[in-house]
Amino acid sequence: MITQTELLTKKGVHIQQMFGSIARVYDLLNTILSFNFDKSWRKFAVKVSNATADARVLDVCTGTGDLAIAYSKVLNGSGRVIGSDFCHEMVRLADRKLKKKDHAGRIKVIEADTLHLPFQDNSFQVSAVAFGIRNVSDLRAGITEMVRITAPGGRVMILEFSQPTNPVFKAIYYYYFKKILPFIGKLISRSKYNAYSYLPSSVLNFPDRYGLRAQMESCGLKDVTIYSRTLGIVTIHVGQKPCN
Repeated sequence: MITQTELLTKKGVHIQQMFGSIARVYDLLNTILSFNFDKSWRKFAVKVSNATADARVLDVCTGTGDLAIAYSKVLNGSGRVIGSDFCHEMVRLADRKLKKKDHAGRIKVIEADTLHLPFQDNSFQVSAVAFGIRNVSDLRAGITEMVRITAPGGRVMILEFSQPTNPVFKAIYYYYFKKILPFIGKLISRSKYNAYSYLPSSVLNFPDRYGLRAQMESCGLKDVTIYSRTLGIVTIHVGQKPCN
């Protein structure tokens, strides 16, 4: 059994095993635990990252491919999305979902580690991640890789859970987030790794919205804009890679 302390070290093999254990119910629990807000969060994130219709987009830590699918809806015939994830079970489910939804022509999913992306420098107009960069063992290295493969003038988008600032809502939300969510998640997923106890712990140990902006800027991005959604439950950070 992998302990919460071990999971929070974010050793790659532990994160792979944890996500592999919940892959089959991942989409269902995303919908239930977010009260179906997760779809609108991704749609908004795609909008503010300003992907053009012919863009090449990389969605790292793609999971079952929902962000990749959201991006594909704004692209035309020449636009392409690649989703990458280092969890084999997630990639397999994403591939199955894409074929079922007839997205296979516009989206390709591959098994790849965000810390070692198999792409040349400046290959994509947009590099994006939804609820995944928090699980990468080295946050700075993960963002740096996303910047590396993004073309000059392109954008890096990070959609991630955040910490509400309104004290009343924060108290109510944290009770749900730390008590109810893990209970429902464990009940449905039956994961032996307590993945849905790891979720709130990892969010509370992650940089706040301003800390994440500072990390993105330190990796070379400029004009990093923060968008807060649903009373601060999530934030979208969008930064631009300089042209020189």
